Amino acid sequence: MHAWLAAYLVLGASGVVPGPRLQENGRKLVCVLFEAVAAWRLGGRGILNRGNHYERPEPVTTHHFSVDVEEYFQVSALEGSVRRSGWADLESRVASSVARLLSLLERSGARGTFFVLGWVADRHPGLVREIAAAGHEIASHGWDHQRVTAATREEFRVSVRRSKEVLEEITGRSVIGYRAPNFSIVPGHEWALDVLIEEGYRYDSSLFPVRRPGYGYPNGLRDPHWLARPGGRLVEVPPATLRLLGLSVPAGGGAYFRLLPYRVVRAALSTYGRRGVPATFYIHPWELDPEQPRFAVPLFARLRHYSGLTRTAARLERLLDEFSFKPIAETAMTMVELEAAPQ
Repeated sequence: MHAWLAAYLVLGASGVVPGPRLQENGRKLVCVLFEAVAAWRLGGRGILNRGNHYERPEPVTTHHFSVDVEEYFQVSALEGSVRRSGWADLESRVASSVARLLSLLERSGARGTFFVLGWVADRHPGLVREIAAAGHEIASHGWDHQRVTAATREEFRVSVRRSKEVLEEITGRSVIGYRAPNFSIVPGHEWALDVLIEEGYRYDSSLFPVRRPGYGYPNGLRDPHWLARPGGRLVEVPPATLRLLGLSVPAGGGAYFRLLPYRVVRAALSTYGRRGVPATFYIHPWELDPEQPRFAVPLFARLRHYSGLTRTAARLERLLDEFSFKPIAETAMTMVELEAAPQ
């Protein structure tokens, strides 16, 4: 079951929409083929180069580690089953999951960016201070995990302004980064980028350069870059992807980290590293919590949300052992400083 779900995620994110016949009869076969080709191309613990020699990943750059700080009941996959009006009555588990993440990061000497929901920060200010005190960047994930595609321009403005103000008040530090819930700044909603500029943000990390139902910016660039908008410029730092068999495979984290072979994310970061470009990895605290309460949701949502939770921590430890990580702000502000430097 996990195998065809992985194949479905890869195909959907790459612009291939399986028809009913493939959905019914071909998922397992597609995934078996994907696994076989990935194993051949990625070569176990190394990458096959054009001469068919194994290349170990070289630590030529430090990548971005990012965390979308939200409760287990606030994810988009559960929207149809968990009412926002009932959030306050549910058990909070975010603090213990974040504590586990902080411990893993401290052990490896890694630092990262924590995109915190304003809703969470308002209820757990001490948690936000703890993250900041550990040397990590605090950035905004909006207020209440409303997708950009479901918000008006004014609703979005209130969300990013309110969350920024609360986070800055808690930490005493400027908040310069934003990531949209579910990477929901998609074609046709670029106005959100204009609002971010107007509200004082310096970078965004929402344009996922993949094609997938519900989100994705298919024609977006893969590397950190400048976005020119009518109201100014904004640094864009997309999640990592991997080119495989002509497809753009999501390899930045989340469900893809849990469901696809570990070597896919490893290969993506190694490929970015050999080009001297920082890749952006992301994770959610609830992905380290296999004991979280389960909700009655449709089959696909249940598989996507709950599958692979028991393997996340071990994979994350391995990733932190093999690669170096830093906050996104370090790259974004370097780009800003270079932009401002005299030519």
